[in-house]
Amino acid sequence: MNNLNPEKGYLLIAEPSILGDISFNRSVILLAEYSLDGSVGFILNKPLEYTIKDLIPEIEASFRIYNGGPVEQDNLYFIHKIPDLIPNSIEISYGIFWGGDFDSVKRLIKQGKLSDKDIRFFLGYSGWDTNQLTNELISNSWVLTENIYKSSIIEKDDISFWKEKMLELGTDYSIWSNAPENPTYN
Repeated sequence: MNNLNPEKGYLLIAEPSILGDISFNRSVILLAEYSLDGSVGFILNKPLEYTIKDLIPEIEASFRIYNGGPVEQDNLYFIHKIPDLIPNSIEISYGIFWGGDFDSVKRLIKQGKLSDKDIRFFLGYSGWDTNQLTNELISNSWVLTENIYKSSIIEKDDISFWKEKMLELGTDYSIWSNAPENPTYN
């Protein structure tokens, strides 16, 4: 286990040892909430085949939707970096905010005042009950890192984000960066 303690705004990088996990294989998760009572995060690197227009037809925009995690996948969530324009947002950290008034979001999109560099949408979220995340960190299911990208993490629109993080973590992890997603295909 690394020396960091989980905090809102930190990143969870799936350990290569959880390769068989359908939900979290090669995931990079932004922790939106952390407490001993439970935690919430959003998978940043798993784009879906949907756009916002597919889910909400009155919004004429092609913002990509991401798989935020296995919990409540029938609900739409969003993170952003424009709290001045979206009332009732909850600060995560580093200039990143979670949720807020969705009517404002719809209006801003229609007015062309939002771009995919400002906001990211998710179906579902990743959630942990009391002490569950702590136990997963102890069992080395995740590598915990600070968010060096700050609010520009919203712009990290790359399915190779996990590979990038493996290379950044160094020798013990870099070998995994080129491993096939499903080792049985090797």
